[in-house]
Formats: sequence, structure tokens, C-alpha cells
Amino acid sequence: MDIRQQLLAAFEIEHREHLDAIRAALAAEGPVDWHDVFRRAHSLKGAARAVDLPPVEAVSHQLETLFERISTGQRPLDREARAATHLALDRIEAFVAASAAGGAVMPKDALAALEACLDPDVAAPAPAEPAPTAAPTVAAPATTSAAAPAAAPEAAAEPAQAVLRVPASAVESLSRASHGLWAALPGQTATAERIARLSVHAGELRRRSEAARRAPVAGPAYGAATETESETAALRRTLAEIETGLAALAREASDLAQGHKAAVLSVETAARRLREETERLALVPAETVFGGLARAVRDMARTDGREVEVTTRGLDLPVDRAMLQALKDPVLHALRNALSHGADSPESRQRQGKPAALTIGLTVEAQGGRLVLGIHDDGRGPDLAAIEATGRARGLIAPGESLDADALLALPFEPGFSTAGAVDALSGRGMGLSVVAEVARSLHGQVQLARRHPHGTSLILTLPLSAARRPVLIVAAGGTRYALPSGAAEALSRLEPGALSTVGGRPVAQVAGEDGETVTLPVAELGDLLGLGSGRPDGATIPVVRLRGTRGRCLLAVERLEEVRTLLVLPAPPIGSDPALITGTVILGTDTPVLVLDPDGLIDRLGRAGPRALRSPSKAGEDGGGTIPEKRRSTILVVDDSITTRTLEKSILEAAGYRVIVCVDGQEALDRLRARIEPVDLVVADVEMPRLTGFGLVEALRAEEDFARLPIVLMTSRGDEEDVAKGLELGADAYLTKQKFDQRELLDTIGQLL
Repeated sequence: MDIRQQLLAAFEIEHREHLDAIRAALAAEGPVDWHDVFRRAHSLKGAARAVDLPPVEAVSHQLETLFERISTGQRPLDREARAATHLALDRIEAFVAASAAGGAVMPKDALAALEACLDPDVAAPAPAEPAPTAAPTVAAPATTSAAAPAAAPEAAAEPAQAVLRVPASAVESLSRASHGLWAALPGQTATAERIARLSVHAGELRRRSEAARRAPVAGPAYGAATETESETAALRRTLAEIETGLAALAREASDLAQGHKAAVLSVETAARRLREETERLALVPAETVFGGLARAVRDMARTDGREVEVTTRGLDLPVDRAMLQALKDPVLHALRNALSHGADSPESRQRQGKPAALTIGLTVEAQGGRLVLGIHDDGRGPDLAAIEATGRARGLIAPGESLDADALLALPFEPGFSTAGAVDALSGRGMGLSVVAEVARSLHGQVQLARRHPHGTSLILTLPLSAARRPVLIVAAGGTRYALPSGAAEALSRLEPGALSTVGGRPVAQVAGEDGETVTLPVAELGDLLGLGSGRPDGATIPVVRLRGTRGRCLLAVERLEEVRTLLVLPAPPIGSDPALITGTVILGTDTPVLVLDPDGLIDRLGRAGPRALRSPSKAGEDGGGTIPEKRRSTILVVDDSITTRTLEKSILEAAGYRVIVCVDGQEALDRLRARIEPVDLVVADVEMPRLTGFGLVEALRAEEDFARLPIVLMTSRGDEEDVAKGLELGADAYLTKQKFDQRELLDTIGQLL
């Protein structure tokens, strides 16, 4: 499948999502979210341009204009507007379906109906033309005139299903890997049969041994010497047979161990291959989604009579398919913004010594643990005066308030913010950059607008990399293991305490730079940056990672350097998932989650940490790191159905000196407490759990006299005021939310309750 076909296949899925969302919004009871409806039409128009479907782009543009006028109160959402909207959506859907089969034609009635809504003086459209169909077996959507109300198709009420299109070769590879695993499994069955035979043989030997032990041994007073000798010989024969059986059993057990080892290796190899093929489906080159954007920008420029040179770099980087799809609209909006606001006249460019054509570049790269997308142009640069004037006119800047350049460049990301003098097909509605900011926030990333030197503007999207196998460096700090992207670790070394010096109140050390010269870098204790403290003995050698981020470098001191491994990076868990510091999770072994730290987040935190970025190891419980019992270790019961969350909580609490037991839901916790297996001093529980929720657990415990005063902390992602009030009313002693989780707050809360 070539890139054009891939783009059309992706658009076929994407356009249905936009159409269904618009239909559902118009059919819903209550107020319509016009911001979302308008954004859908805006994104549909841009996506249609990217795959070269001008008829869809034209209808989408008119829909966009209609939705804008309705949202601003310039016209009502009346019967005529609803009918025209549904007709346009139907025509787009039919046209895209017919495009897949070839020979698609867009009827003119949709544009005519929309123009009649926008300009009352325009004559009513002619009767609707038959809609094109994709194939004879596919029925065309029902024809709807502009004057009659059109009901959204029944399927529009259904949520859009996610569809994944993958190359046939990838499916074949996955199938082969699956068959390989299936072929390896019979070896496990054979092993089980051999274990069963071993059990039978061992049981027979045990019975013979017991029979020999119970057999009477005749003495001189009970029989003749010949009888005694006969019994002794029989006993010896029995023992010899048992010994022979034990030797055979040992040989068979040894053979079984070897066979089992080979079978396990075979299954592990097949499972690893299957896993790799499955993960490969989720990773595609950025070219798959972004490949058509350069041509789309050139087409936009030609339509507007402009000249533009578009360059791309890094489109071969494999990225999670879902993330790329989420980024396609924002990147297209950013490119349109660069074309609209960056273009300057050929005369002006010539005076500044720039090429006649505007140059726009799209770059995709991985830096440390982040995906960085850049849209750069060499145009006239951001107009700070126009941005400030628009910001004051919209009330975003208070009277008398003065903003620096960075603060002003953050304003264009506000919804509806535009410095364009008029609305055209490229700009003027103030939606493009707000879409970029919204998607960046939803993906736990950030976006920044900056001046380029000597000319132009750069828009940088920085996002966490996830759902991909990446090499990570495992380190230990504060008694807990963490992962760092190995690409951000320039070097690993050890420092003697005497090698540290102080500059401006901060610890620094001199190390050899890349060019062989000595450079001085700040030193930060990872445990201190994370609020855990350091458990390294006084005077011990300091393991350090020379860490490089996009914003600088530092020496990161840790308790232990463990290993570099290539692991699947999963999304960050809800607990402790500060997007500025934590970019994901990796699983060590089978069930040990480890947080992946962001180098830029650590360097930023070092900049805010002040002069105590590295300090002497503290005693347990000092520096506000939580309360650590000095006598009997308190026992805490952690209740959460997420293995990642409960394991992270367990590691935090054990690092603080507590004894921790875990349960997977409220019912198991209640049963364990009632069984009195061990004394429990405090319970930390989630709310959303199967069988018995956290609320149910609190209510059940408070109803029993033995647990009426047992401290209970609810920690959940449900942070609504009603949920907090309910938890406290039922008898919880504290209610913490995972979104704002701070492990020091958890430890301090537990310390106060104990």
C-alpha cells in the first residue's frame, strides 16, 4: 500500500469520527458544545485538504462558517440550518465512500443549501441529486432537501469504533508468531504427563518403603536362624529395589528438568516473537500520517497565490500509531498557521537577504524520553504588538499589566485568538493553535511558540514517548528503582565526596567533556529531587549519571546503577504521574512497575531546587520525608485493583520504613482483616474496585466495633467534591486524589494518623 492509499485509509476512519460527533452533538438534548462542533468541521476541512479531496474541503469550509455564525448568535440553529447541516454530512459521507471505489462526484445541493443558510438572498437549492454510492451493494444515504429536517442516521448515536488498518505483511508475521507459540505449547503437555508418571512412581516407592518399615524383624527368641536370615534377605531385596527405583526416579527427574528447560525456552522464544510482532503493529513511521502534509501546504500556498518550500526531517522515526493520529490535526493546523502568519512579500524577503519563497520545515525527533515535533518557518516572525493588542482587546491582559515576550507568545494558544485582519480559508478564526494546545495537554505534553534567529517562528510540541520498546537505564534512589531513557545518559561514573565543590551555593563537579576539555556541571541527588532523601552511607563513593536534556546537562547522583534494558514503555499510572517529571512505566520481571523519569523534568526541578540539590544522607524521617516509626514497624494494608498502583504505593511505604501487605479489592481486604491474620495499623484504599468499592469497605469497617477506629485513607482518581464529601461522611480519615498525588503528602498524612 503506497502512502496515498494509507492516507486515504486513515481519512476514511477519521472523517466518520468527525461526522458522528457533529451528528451526536446536534441530536443531543441540552446546549450544543459549539466549540467542539466547530473544531470538528475545522479539522475535517484540513484533513480533506491533506488527502486532496477538494469537494469535501469546500463543504466543510461552509459548515465551519455556518457553525461560527450560529455559535456567535448571528443566526439561529433553526430547521433550515439543521437540514442543511445533515445534508452536507450525508453528502460528505457518501462522497468518501464512493471515493474508495473510484468515480466519486459531490452533488451541488449541499453547498447550495449551506449558502442559502449563510446568505438569505441566495435562491433555495434545487431538489437534491442522488448521492453517489461506493458500490451497487451499498445503499446511498436518504436524500434530504434543504427545506426539510433531516434526522441523523440511526448509527450516528452509536460511538465510533476504533479501526486499525495494518499491512498484510504485518498480519502474516503476527500469524506466524502465533503459530510458533501454539506449536511450542504441546511441550508443556508432555511435561505435565511426565510429572504425573513421576508422581505415580514416587507414590509406589513410598508405599513399598512404608511396608518394609512395618515388616516385623524376628529375633533369636521368635524363630530359627534360617527364618531370620530369610527375612533379612527379603528386606535387603526390597531395599535394593527401592534404591533402584529411586535411581531411576532421579534420572527421570533430571531428564524432565532438561526437557522442561528446553520447553520453557521454546515457549519464551515464541512468546517474545509474538510480543515483538504485536508491538510492531502499534509503531509506524511518522511518514504514514505526516507524509501528505507537505503537499497539502504547497496546495494551500498555490491556492492563495503564494510560493512556499516545505522540508521534512525525521519522518522515518517509528512512533505509536494512536499518538500520530491524535497529532495529525494539530500539526496541520500549525503548518497552516505558519503559512498564513509567516508569509512576507518577496520584496521584503529580498531586502532581508532571504530566499524568495517562504520555507517551512517539519521535524520529528526523539530527545531523551520525549517526542519533539517542530514546525519552523523563516517568515516575518511573531507580531508581538498585534498579539498584545488582541490580548488587551479580549481581556486577556489586564489594564496596565505588562507581559514579556514569552508570556505574549503563550496567548495565541487561547481559543478564538487571532491577529488576522480577515477570515479566509487559511486563518482568521483563531482555532488552529488552540487545537494544538488542547491536544498537547491531552497527551500530557506541552507546546511553545518562539522566535527564530535570525528570522521566523518556531512552534515546538514536546510529548512523552509511550507504547514502544526503548532502552532505559535502571537506577535506585530513596530505596526505589527508577528508569531513565538511556539516550539521555551521556556517561556513567563515580565521584569521590572530596571531588565536589560549591559554586553559588550549589554542589558542582568537574568532568571531562566531549571534546576532552574539563567542564563543570551541577550535581543533584535524585532522591532529593523526588522528595525521598538519600540512603547512601556518609563518605561513600557517589554513583552519577551525566544527564543530558533539551534544556541543559547535570550530574545525577543515585544510590545504585543497575543495568540498561530494552523494555516496553507503558503510559504513566494515575498515581504520581506528574507529566513534567514522569513519562511512563516499565515492568521489571513479571510484576514490578518502575517509573520512567523525564530528563528535562529533572533538570527543571534542579533549577528550582535551590542550593540544597545535593546533601548529606539524612536519617530516617528527617527533612519532612514522612514519618518513619522508630519502634515497632507499623503495618499498612494497601487495597487497589491496579497492580501498578498498589506496587508503587507499596514501594513508597516500604522505603519509608513501614511493613506493607496488599489486597486486590475491598472484599479481599475485609475478609483478611476479619480473619485477624496480622495486626493492621492503617488502610490505604482505592475507591473504584470490583466486588467491594472503597466506599463499601469504609462503611463495612466502621460498622464493626473492632475496626471503628482503624485509620483509613482513601486514595483515588475520583476528586469531585461530592465523592470527597461521601468518603469523609462514611468515616474515612483522609481523602487524597491520584491526579495531585505527592508521596510526601501521603507519608505525612499517614504519620499524623499513626
